[in-house]
Amino acid sequence: MKPIMSDKPDLTEIARFDKTKLKKTETKEKNPLPTKETIEQERKGDATP
Repeated sequence: MKPIMSDKPDLTEIARFDKTKLKKTETKEKNPLPTKETIEQERKGDATP
């Protein structure tokens, strides 16, 4: 028997997914953006020869 092709995805696996089996993780920002103070310090440092 050939699978039926359709425009909509099969959501039966998603409906059966058990969220309780997921591990709890803590996210950490690896490359944080510089603060306003850091940017100002770098500007002052670059302006002086």
